[in-house]
Amino acid sequence: MKDNYLTVTALTRYVKRKIDTDPHLRQVWLRGEISNFKHHSRGHMYMTIKDDNARIQAVMFSSNNSKLLFRPENGMSVLIRGEVSVYEANGQYQLYIREMEPDGIGALYQAFEQLKEKLQTEGLFLDEQKKEIPAYPNHVGVITSPTGAAVRDIVTTIERRSPAVKITVLPVSVQGPQAVDSIVKKIQYANAFPDTYDVLIVGRGGGSIEELWSFNEEAVARAIYASDIPIISAVGHETDTTIADFVSDLRAPTPTGAAELAVPSQAEQLDKVSYLKQRLTQFMRTDIQMHMKRLESLSQTYAFKYPKQLIAQKEQELDNMLDTLNKSLKSRIEQKQIRYTHLKQRLDTQHPEQEIKMAAEKNNKLLSELNRSMKQMFTKSENELQASINKLTLVNPLAIMARGYGISYNSNGDVVKSIKDVREGETMDVRLKDGYIQTNVQKLKEVEQHDGREEL
Repeated sequence: MKDNYLTVTALTRYVKRKIDTDPHLRQVWLRGEISNFKHHSRGHMYMTIKDDNARIQAVMFSSNNSKLLFRPENGMSVLIRGEVSVYEANGQYQLYIREMEPDGIGALYQAFEQLKEKLQTEGLFLDEQKKEIPAYPNHVGVITSPTGAAVRDIVTTIERRSPAVKITVLPVSVQGPQAVDSIVKKIQYANAFPDTYDVLIVGRGGGSIEELWSFNEEAVARAIYASDIPIISAVGHETDTTIADFVSDLRAPTPTGAAELAVPSQAEQLDKVSYLKQRLTQFMRTDIQMHMKRLESLSQTYAFKYPKQLIAQKEQELDNMLDTLNKSLKSRIEQKQIRYTHLKQRLDTQHPEQEIKMAAEKNNKLLSELNRSMKQMFTKSENELQASINKLTLVNPLAIMARGYGISYNSNGDVVKSIKDVREGETMDVRLKDGYIQTNVQKLKEVEQHDGREEL
């Protein structure tokens, strides 16, 4: 029984082989909605394809998704061709997508809208980024197929409108796998000689969206945007619109229209010159007539008819004006003189020397008052000091001694204030005004006081 057990790997491999050999699962056409979309850094795309009731994991390797003309997104309904197999590591069956396109809208149209949105977001379509087309170019470069009808229309139109303009055809492939690289390189080549070409026409004749697709490629759009030479796009018919039209500096509805926009019409310019010449002649004739009338009017004036009388009148007027001027000057001078005298008087009154003298007198007066105040303060202080000395003299013990009093000290050196401070037979010192007397206490006698009177 043990030999009947399979490993998980063996079982998964068996299921994978069964599915891989089923012809119905080798080529599956599927319609569904994308969810959980992930574009791996290695280029592979992982997603879930679902409908209302079921879902299946799916993968589209980079070798297949590099051919997509649109960018898959979550929620997008798609049509898929692929095969079903098992991813052994997880034991999970999944869909391996070979081809995919949007459901309900063409893949080319989807790619067109996605690229248009991307470049518009980056600002490649902004009007302020567009270069001005020169009004009178000397050299036009035409980037298109050398064998198509477009190049004949462009060259014929330019030669008819401006025969003096130089035309250089820069041949490219306008459809097929080599077209994008061919167009990009020719735009870059023309820009390598910026002083050669004044303007470039890039385009081709009409065709289906597939035939015009080279002009919807991102590389072509970025080459047009990077061009230092102004570019006029001329792709297809008037109803055809490509990414190149949006990014170019000017869009022409047709190749013939591009040629007409690139160069002015010589006949129209000659007509314009003739018209301007007529206008200039008419203006000059009108201006001359107006000045002749003015001259005739001036010739009838008093000055032209009677020049001597006018000169005499002007001479008299000049004399009057000179007299008026002299009087005015004299009056102004007198006013200035009076003002000057007034200012001088003010200056003399406020002369710095006078100010210094007045300041010196004020300073001397202040010094005198200061000295007087100081003397008064000294006298007052001296009197107060003498009074204090007299008061101190009255209470000075030496002064009291000078009147016959003395101070007694017991054997301990203490002042004797009472008979209780000494003992009979004790030696004591008596301080007099001019020295000490040492004496011996023979007898103590207490004195009683009654109403301030002493009694022995």
